[in-house]
Amino acid sequence: MKIIPGTIILVLSLGASVWAQGTTQSNVDLSTVPSRDTVQLTIYNSEDLTLVCETRVVSFKKGVNPLQFSWANTLIDPTSVRLRFVTHPEKLELLDTTFPHSKPQMLYWNVQSEMDGEATVELTYFTSGISWSADYLCIANLDETEMGFEGFVRVFNNSGEEYENAQVRLVVGKINLVEKIAQLARIKLDEVPSLEKAEREVLGKEVLKRAMEPAGMAGRPTAPAPSAKPKEIIKEGLSEYFIYTIEGAETIPNGWSKRMRSFEGQTVPFKVRYRYRAPEYGDQLVRMYLLTNNKESKLGTTPLPDGMVRVFRQNGQDGLSFLVAQQIKYIPIGDKIELNLGPDPEVIFELVKLKTWRDNLWVQIQGADVFKRVDEPGVQIEVNSSVVGWDDHTLFAQRIRNYTKKPIDVEIRRILPGHIAFRSSLGAKNFDYQTVEYHATVKPMEKASLPYEVLQHQGRNAKQNSVTVETVPVQ
Repeated sequence: MKIIPGTIILVLSLGASVWAQGTTQSNVDLSTVPSRDTVQLTIYNSEDLTLVCETRVVSFKKGVNPLQFSWANTLIDPTSVRLRFVTHPEKLELLDTTFPHSKPQMLYWNVQSEMDGEATVELTYFTSGISWSADYLCIANLDETEMGFEGFVRVFNNSGEEYENAQVRLVVGKINLVEKIAQLARIKLDEVPSLEKAEREVLGKEVLKRAMEPAGMAGRPTAPAPSAKPKEIIKEGLSEYFIYTIEGAETIPNGWSKRMRSFEGQTVPFKVRYRYRAPEYGDQLVRMYLLTNNKESKLGTTPLPDGMVRVFRQNGQDGLSFLVAQQIKYIPIGDKIELNLGPDPEVIFELVKLKTWRDNLWVQIQGADVFKRVDEPGVQIEVNSSVVGWDDHTLFAQRIRNYTKKPIDVEIRRILPGHIAFRSSLGAKNFDYQTVEYHATVKPMEKASLPYEVLQHQGRNAKQNSVTVETVPVQ
């Protein structure tokens, strides 16, 4: 029988006695290739590995039955191929596995059977070249109070093999291979790098296989039952990663991609906030959509994978306005989803320096360990002295003009390195030791000034590297 490149082949020899006598160089009396009964793909992007679990129904004869498996023109890892008997395991035994030199992309199994009849066998192996990516569609209402939020997954197949009616499982998150290799090898964590590369790879694949395999027979792929209901995602929490199982089955041809719905759209509440955070968004005020991956937001049943979010808004004219396309990172349960829509042309923000001055000057007499404060009445700077400490004061106004028809919530963070006193009546708080944060609400069609003073201790006056917030009126 001809071996078809790019196709996985499992065949059964009817001439078992001939095979047993050593005729292994040609395919003698081979039966029709048994087609896959079920196939399941568990795709793990982080390592470019997919665990394939497939079942086939094979007719066995009493005695030794040779089975043949080919992976020509595919990215299958032949060292990972495993055979298991799903039915009649008490009557079937795998005797040996052979990789013939004359056929380098093929292996043979010899199976001892105590029966004549059919049995279901399961093949598992790793392949590369299959990946997936997530994307999300968000449509905000006209008032920007809630949005439709739905997710999709696209699977890309460049493995060299076509998978028909495949059940798809997606691994979200990252498996800690080093820690789990250490557990499997029963060695200390710091001893893992000292393992031989080949041994480390074998252990790593064994770790991944155990993590990605279904838990027990209940998780094995089964023939999908006809159903009129849409696909849904089954989530299986496994410590630091999750496995999504897409209900039903999909055919994923080699060289193609297929987009599938990962979860139905939900009406999710969100908030609009204007932010100033120079390190993250530059020296500008940006508009943000803020929501949370939790049950209160009608999400929160699973983490959300990395993916592209495309945001639209209803324009009040039976149409949509495109707002932004943004890549988001992995969102655990309970974490915020922050969508940056960029600057709003209807909200003007500017920082104006109003005034600067210097006081609290200290000098040191040259050649003596004597310090004097010289900005007090009656004290003069001597010729043989130098300034060793002073305080710089700068008065700022943050002018925000809101030309929208709604009040806006503004959040501002400022990083102020050095020994700083931040003075204002804005209700500011320390975000960290060098950063202050404060909020304000600007009414529609109005403007706000938001003044504040920065006092920076210099030279001898500087005692620490942190910001102290002081609530005082600033004009």
